[in-house]
Amino acid sequence: MAGANILENPDLRKGKLTPVLALATLISAFGSSFQYGYNIAVVNSPAPFMQQFYNRTYSERFGAPIDDSFLTLLWSLTVSMFPLGGFLGSLMVAPLVNKLGRRGTLLFNNIFSVVPAVLMGASEAAESYEIIIAARVFVGICAGLSSNVVPMYLGELSPRNLRGAIGIVPQLFITIGILTAQILGIRSILGNTRGWPLMLALTGVPALLELLCLPFFPESPRYSLIQREDEEEARRALRRLRGWEDVDGELAEMRLEDRSERSEGRLSTRRLCCVPSLRWQLLSVVAVNVGQQLSGINAIYYYADSIYSSAGVKGSQIQYVTAGTGAVNVFMTVAAVFVVEAAGRRLLLLVGFGICCGACAVLTAALILQETVQWMPYLSIACVVIYVIGHAIGPSPIPYVVTTEIFRQSSRPAAFMVAGSVHWLSNFTVGLLFPFLEKGLGAYSFIIFSLICLATLVYIFIVVPETKNKTFQEVSQLFAERNKTDMEMETAGPEASSPRPVCGAQESNPDEL
Repeated sequence: MAGANILENPDLRKGKLTPVLALATLISAFGSSFQYGYNIAVVNSPAPFMQQFYNRTYSERFGAPIDDSFLTLLWSLTVSMFPLGGFLGSLMVAPLVNKLGRRGTLLFNNIFSVVPAVLMGASEAAESYEIIIAARVFVGICAGLSSNVVPMYLGELSPRNLRGAIGIVPQLFITIGILTAQILGIRSILGNTRGWPLMLALTGVPALLELLCLPFFPESPRYSLIQREDEEEARRALRRLRGWEDVDGELAEMRLEDRSERSEGRLSTRRLCCVPSLRWQLLSVVAVNVGQQLSGINAIYYYADSIYSSAGVKGSQIQYVTAGTGAVNVFMTVAAVFVVEAAGRRLLLLVGFGICCGACAVLTAALILQETVQWMPYLSIACVVIYVIGHAIGPSPIPYVVTTEIFRQSSRPAAFMVAGSVHWLSNFTVGLLFPFLEKGLGAYSFIIFSLICLATLVYIFIVVPETKNKTFQEVSQLFAERNKTDMEMETAGPEASSPRPVCGAQESNPDEL
């Protein structure tokens, strides 16, 4: 009866950060999420030296220097293949996590890191820039998978009172990866003619650590119980993760979730879009992820060097200022880890998007006036830093937490696949279109980002509920009224009380996308 009491009175026992949970979090986040951030920034600082290699290789092959337009095309491919690979990786999320499990997918994903790391490290010796471009696709696939699977894995390992804080850790390691690449990219370290191949190859080190260590940590208990129907494995995993023997209450909550959605089977992406009881959850995931990427974070980083230059920062010092901005990003993400359980997910999203909206609006004015008003360039720098702070406390980390919490077990893999696809397509779109926006609109392009931040803020205020310290079943109940569907909160009994299948679909194939 202890389990029933805990289920009815969830505050009787609060989950704690056990050594097993802490180490599983750190190893999976460093081995996977770190690489996402590292590979975002790794080609920025050594770009001139890599382009010299492209030019030299082309000249040796064809006996003439490379044409500027072709060099631009090659470099654009080098940069853009990463988000394209990320999109491809996000399409692989649902089938892999259903077949291999969450931990198994992370281990398999290291193939897409170790192999391209070796290839990129050997590219100069092989005199082939094509190797770098192809390898960027594969590290993009690695990032696309890890950016979705790590939050899913950690969200399912965590007790609900720690789910928000642990859910931000992957984003923290993304920012640490960015900062690490910025530091290593300093000219006196690896951002030079001789160091850039090693800098590219270092992305394989976290993957090797994860391959060695993660097999000693448990698979997601929810996956073991609900999808593999292995209660003993789930019980052993929960005991290791929670640090106590009596885990019947949490197992009962998982079985309740399983019964309430059993008739749905594992939802494919197509069926996910057709289920009325998940309509607003799906719209919310799309809106928050589109807002995250189209809010201008990548454009801010793209524009930062020219802003710093116009403020009088010397060219040789810009790399240090950029690294300082990365350090601010890391610091604020650390702060978000500690405040998310107190402040809640919804408040951090609203505050974060509000700060970004205001910073983009003021930045527009500052950029327009910086040639005529002496102190305006310094206001531009302040806007960049304030924007980074706003994005770090809400729009960057919280969407992953929200995606984990507003979907239940059968729909979560497909939901992460949708979220990841939207995330990477939006990322690719900003990278592709911003240079044209900048050329056509100049400083006014940031007004577009300000309006997108405002629209996302309004949507979150109206639609997205607070999910902190709630079970997955309780969050589904919060959306039931908005979806105009009934969802009975079971307390006992084997009969399922779940939404009826729609769209004329029979029981879905677990392996179907």
